[in-house]
Amino acid sequence: MDGMNGLTALRVNSAEQLPWDDRCDLLVVGFGGAGACAAIEAASRGLSVLALDRFEGGGATALSGGVVYAGGGTPYQRQAGYEDTSEAMFNYLRQEVGEAVSHATLRNFCDGSREQLAWLERQGAAFEASVPPHKTSYPSDQYYLYYSGNEAVPAYAASAKPAPRGHRTKGPGMSGASLFAPLKASALRHGARLRCQCEVRRLVLDLDDKVIGVEAWQLPSGSRAARQHARLSRWAAAIHMYAPALADRLRARQRRIEQTSAIRQLIRAEQAVLLSSGGFIFNRDLVRQHAPQYLDGLPLGATGCNGSGIALGQSAGGSVTRMDKISAWRFINPPLAWARGLIVNARGQRYANEEIYGATLGHAMVEEQDGRAILVLNRELMREALRQVGPGKVWNFQRLPVLLNLLFNAKRSSSLAGLAKRCNLPPELLRQSVERYSRAARGEVADEFGKSAAMLANLDQGPWYALDLSFDSKLFPCPVITLGGLKVCEDSGRVLDHAGQPIHGLYSAGRTAVGVASNLYVSGLSLADCIYSGRRAAAHVADQFALQPARSGEQQCNV
Repeated sequence: MDGMNGLTALRVNSAEQLPWDDRCDLLVVGFGGAGACAAIEAASRGLSVLALDRFEGGGATALSGGVVYAGGGTPYQRQAGYEDTSEAMFNYLRQEVGEAVSHATLRNFCDGSREQLAWLERQGAAFEASVPPHKTSYPSDQYYLYYSGNEAVPAYAASAKPAPRGHRTKGPGMSGASLFAPLKASALRHGARLRCQCEVRRLVLDLDDKVIGVEAWQLPSGSRAARQHARLSRWAAAIHMYAPALADRLRARQRRIEQTSAIRQLIRAEQAVLLSSGGFIFNRDLVRQHAPQYLDGLPLGATGCNGSGIALGQSAGGSVTRMDKISAWRFINPPLAWARGLIVNARGQRYANEEIYGATLGHAMVEEQDGRAILVLNRELMREALRQVGPGKVWNFQRLPVLLNLLFNAKRSSSLAGLAKRCNLPPELLRQSVERYSRAARGEVADEFGKSAAMLANLDQGPWYALDLSFDSKLFPCPVITLGGLKVCEDSGRVLDHAGQPIHGLYSAGRTAVGVASNLYVSGLSLADCIYSGRRAAAHVADQFALQPARSGEQQCNV
């Protein structure tokens, strides 16, 4: 959607003014995790649902690891021998969520977590109680329940009893497709309709500023243009992580096909339009405007994460917030040996507990240290790292960057002074950082950042190695996603205007809207929020529809 930052809505005197091509009660714009869950919820409550997706559906959900953050004593936590309560989940998450949502909303999210997981199972998703023996950024196909955030890190565990809450959907490889497939099937089974390769370019508003429909553009089904568009979509998704520039050129070809071959469709939404088309990480202008320090990161998500849903909401008067919240993922485990080393900034000073979750480390790296992260290891840890990423031990996407950096990005020296010189670091400050770290590893002093004793390593013996894992590293790209978006009523999911009032007929969910995951990222929290917010919006639309015969006025939203 070119020029989306300045979209204007199509305004009409009344719905009868336009020759509508299709009608529904709830129109879902973007059929990923949030959109599919909204479609299921609305259709199961008797609403007619039509979902539109610019591609084939799935969005970032289908490309993800399929991890759903859930706790409070799920069946899989209990089977694995872990006790958990919604209170412990709340006490942990409030440290991550901050002020993104109210404590009341976060508590509601936590209290309903077990039911939400059971709801997913009723749609056909499967989970398992197998827990990996060590902390990891993403478990192998042997394991499906893990610590997916900072739960076990001492500073966090002091406020909330830790428990593994990352419920990875049962399925081979990256499990996002294994989560989305049953959601899509359930939505269609409940009667929702899906139009693919159909892009919404404008909202339609009446004289009362109520959203009454959309102007969409769809590629003719089965046409040569549609087949070519689908092929380019698959290619771009497949190569993006390895050749992002080439993937961008394929996306540009897709856009040209849409501009020349799509056919205009006017679709009436009798009750509401739900915007759930993802975040905006692929909109480089928006990233440059709101968070330019993240431009060097590797955009992570689906091609549709270009801010189109946010722009549509703004065109109807919607307000945005937390647009500067972008999550950078600097995962250094696996290999576990890397997390036992120490990370320093451009001044040779250590600034974090290296065992913290990758997004927490990435946040500190970008927001506090000008993007610098230099990992210091000794020979013992280097050898241990190589063993830990051997064949069959980790995923290829975890192994290959590690091997590339061990082979081509490791500076070696027989002295710390020599290492500092090779890395342009102040020698004395680096020496002091390593000395303090080693003293903590020997148990002589407490670690200044509260690192677990088992994760410390005595680095007295060299030779020493330094790997530059800074944000702009070409050999160790740092994935980034956006967390901000449209401001919504936390009770209903209705989009709010600049005065904090709901826009009639307009809702938003998932990463198009601000939600539980809009502060600091935790694996599985975004998907869990997509499910939660999609169902919340659909339930409110259905409840309002049920009240219509007796309703005399619009209920205000308290935010």
